[in-house]
Amino acid sequence: MIMASRVEKPCLCYTFSLEIITIKIFLLWVCTSKVGALATSVSDESAGGEEAEALMTWKTNLDNRSQSLLSSWAGNNPCNWDGIACDNFSTIRHVNLTGLGLRGTISSFSFSSFPGLLALNLGNNSLYGAIPPSISNLSSLIHLNLSANQLFGRIPSEIGLLTRLQTLYLDKNGLNESIPREIGMLSNLTVLSLLNNKLSGQIPEEIGMLKSIRVLELSNNGLTGSIPSSIGNLANLTKLAFVSNYLSGPIPSSIGNLTKLTELYLMHNVLSGAIPPEVGKLKYLSLVGLVGNDLNGSIPLEMNNLTYLRYLLLSNNRLSGDLPDNVCNGMLLETLTAHDNYLTGPIPKSLRNCTSLVRVRLERNQLQGNISEQFGMYPHLDYIDLSYNNLYGELSHKWGQSQSLQSLKISNNRISGEIPSQLGEAVQLHVLDLSSNRLVGAIPKELGKLMSLFDLNLAGNKLIGSVPQEVGMLSNLVHLNLAANNLSGTIPDLVGGLKMLSLNLSKNEFSADIPTTIGTIKSLQVLDLSHNLLTGEIPPQLGELRSLEVLNLSHNELSGSIPSRFDEMVSLTAVDMSSNHLEGPIPDNKAFYRFGTFGDNKGLCGNATGLELCPSTKRGGEKGIDSVILVIVIVLGPLFLLLVVGVILYFLRARNILRKKLNMGRQSPNDNLFVIWSYDGKMAYNNIIKATENFHPKHCVGEGGHASVYKAELQTGQVVAVKKLDTLEDARVAELKAFESEIRALTEIRHRNIVKLYGYCWSPHHSFLVYEFLEGGSLENMLRNDKAAIEFRWNERLKLVKSVADALSYMHHDCSLPIVHRDVSSKNILLDSDYEANVSDFGTARLLKPSSSSWTSFAGTLGYTAPELAYTLEVTEKCDVYSFGVVSLEVIMGKHPGDLISFLSSLSPSVPQTGHNLLLKDVLDQRISSPIDQFAEEVVFVAKLAFGCLRIDPHSRPTMRQVSQDLSARRPHLPKMFDRITLNEVIYSA
Repeated sequence: MIMASRVEKPCLCYTFSLEIITIKIFLLWVCTSKVGALATSVSDESAGGEEAEALMTWKTNLDNRSQSLLSSWAGNNPCNWDGIACDNFSTIRHVNLTGLGLRGTISSFSFSSFPGLLALNLGNNSLYGAIPPSISNLSSLIHLNLSANQLFGRIPSEIGLLTRLQTLYLDKNGLNESIPREIGMLSNLTVLSLLNNKLSGQIPEEIGMLKSIRVLELSNNGLTGSIPSSIGNLANLTKLAFVSNYLSGPIPSSIGNLTKLTELYLMHNVLSGAIPPEVGKLKYLSLVGLVGNDLNGSIPLEMNNLTYLRYLLLSNNRLSGDLPDNVCNGMLLETLTAHDNYLTGPIPKSLRNCTSLVRVRLERNQLQGNISEQFGMYPHLDYIDLSYNNLYGELSHKWGQSQSLQSLKISNNRISGEIPSQLGEAVQLHVLDLSSNRLVGAIPKELGKLMSLFDLNLAGNKLIGSVPQEVGMLSNLVHLNLAANNLSGTIPDLVGGLKMLSLNLSKNEFSADIPTTIGTIKSLQVLDLSHNLLTGEIPPQLGELRSLEVLNLSHNELSGSIPSRFDEMVSLTAVDMSSNHLEGPIPDNKAFYRFGTFGDNKGLCGNATGLELCPSTKRGGEKGIDSVILVIVIVLGPLFLLLVVGVILYFLRARNILRKKLNMGRQSPNDNLFVIWSYDGKMAYNNIIKATENFHPKHCVGEGGHASVYKAELQTGQVVAVKKLDTLEDARVAELKAFESEIRALTEIRHRNIVKLYGYCWSPHHSFLVYEFLEGGSLENMLRNDKAAIEFRWNERLKLVKSVADALSYMHHDCSLPIVHRDVSSKNILLDSDYEANVSDFGTARLLKPSSSSWTSFAGTLGYTAPELAYTLEVTEKCDVYSFGVVSLEVIMGKHPGDLISFLSSLSPSVPQTGHNLLLKDVLDQRISSPIDQFAEEVVFVAKLAFGCLRIDPHSRPTMRQVSQDLSARRPHLPKMFDRITLNEVIYSA
């Protein structure tokens, strides 16, 4: 305005002489230039100055690293700073600092200093704390993005004052409490994203006032109550997502008013009632997601009208009746999942020519019809599961023409006829499961062409003949199950199956010896050759299967002794060698004497249920008895031999007849569910969701910094521990492939003192790890409970220390790549009923490849981490050694040895502290009596080892292999009375 007034006045001098006009023009130029400069300067100082000061104040409240990231923020002109954009008047209009990794709060951000701000984007940082009510001062704001931070607390009701707001992103934080009703005041809002928080309460009715809204995202929260009927007022809505909440009641019929809707996500809630027929009015729908609810009734016929449908997801409900017959009328359908319902009737006719199909899951229903007439040829189909239905007929040879097909599962139906040899043309097949049907004939050798096959399950049919050698050469085979057929001949050499995890050839008529080549399959975890006609001795090479967990050789004709190599099979958890002709001692192995079954053998002995103890020495007179027996054998041998042969032939014939009658049924429903699930190569996501009721708090048994642990009882009765990762932790995993490879490596850890990691699930909705569940709880809780600690005797404590050492030694020295746990602590050591340790929680573990850097971010539990991590982040095995030392002292002291460790770190390495005469017995757990005799010697030894592990210099600490071996060695006698041993003597002899 100053410039304008000076320009207008010279125009009045038009009648002056040329000279005067020239002078006036010159003066006008001078004045205009100076005043213009002055105006700009004033603008900079008034607007830019205050805004710059506000930004600098906020910067100084961030951590040091964040301040270094904003190094360009200097001087008084913020328009030149990184992430700042101004208008022509030098007023800040946009602040965009997304993805910089800034850490600090936003409460120190002076919102009142930015009345003209149009966009504030602070997403994908590490900002924490609450959203302050003063954010309402951004009265001009159109775009607000605070997503993917660590914000918590409530969404302030004052946010409703930002009436010009069009997009609001607060997703992927820790925001809690309810959604404020004032959200309905944002009449210009087009996008509202609150997913992945901890919001609770009901969805406010006022949500229906957002007349401009196009995208509404409330997924992955704790919202309860019903879906408000006012949702039908959102006529412009194109995407509605309420996934993974606790919403109940029916789907409101008013949803039929959302005529522009293209995506409807209501999965994983507890919605009930029928699918409203009004859904059929939403003619532009491309995705309908209703998975994991309690919906019942039939699928409305009106859904045949959805000709733009690409994804129809109806699984895990209680739906009945038929599938929509014209579900693929638009020829766009890619994914159809309706498994785990009560659907009847035939496969929809429109699917026969639905060439757009990519994924079909209809398993566990009651679908009927002739399968040979209901499917065509699908160029894009990669997954189809029709298992557990009432389908009959023969398999079509057209399945071989589906060149993209990776998984074909039609188990537990009434399929008959032979396996078509054309299946060998589906060269992309990874999984082929035709188990529990009525298939006959031989296994076609053409299946040997399926070089990508990793899961072949033909169990529970009527197949005959031998196993083709071509099948044994499949190099990627991981699971092979041919159980419960009429297969015969010898077991083939599985020369290609070096990646195999499970091999089940039980309940057939295989004869001759067990192939020694099975011992070369180092990865094998389950081996079941039971109920066959195998003869000869057990190959010693099977003792090389160090990852084996389940071994079943029962009901054969095996003879001889069990090889001594089996002593070292530390991964075994179940052994059955009953009903053979074995003799001699059983291996000195926990799995054999605690979990083994050996009944009906010739002469096995050992410390196991049902067996006699093996004699340590020959008794007197034994030689004479042997002589008498020898004479009897020589005289009566021929007659006895004829009698034995007759009896054996009779029983063999009767046994074979009986086995064919009894052992051709389906597999037991009580089998380990993870053995079944592993055929998919993935965790059974929906079973976990059901077992935990969508991770309801009542199933939660523990919480950590970035994860919660749930107890899940699966449909087979198996109980597992589910560690659900928080969304914040999910966000930190930069590369899914790296995460997958790491978890796969951890699932291959097999040691009796390491909690078994069954697998993992990575999903946009929930990510979790599934572990073996141990009722004994953690060592930390055991030691904190006085009653439990009193029952925790010295022999059990010492055994626990040895178990932890064995587990860490295995991880560091016996895995293909050494694995560092990084968080060894009493909370991560679980106990079984015999107080034996089970090391758990590999959430922070990392594979250490010799050629790669082991530098990483800090992880671990305070009080257990090695001191070098205070000044370096280099993680080595010696970090675990230090943590083991802390845990060992904690076990014998009954509490965390914090003061003792502080004392140790204060000692000079060269000058003994002779003035410190505290006795060792005085620092031990006073809730139980002092150890005596052998236990006293072992306690002193454990204390010395622990202090050796706590040395400040990591290079001077022992390895875990040395610790494990030392704990197994014979203890030296104490040089003096236990009651007189001082702490100094223990520390300086460590």
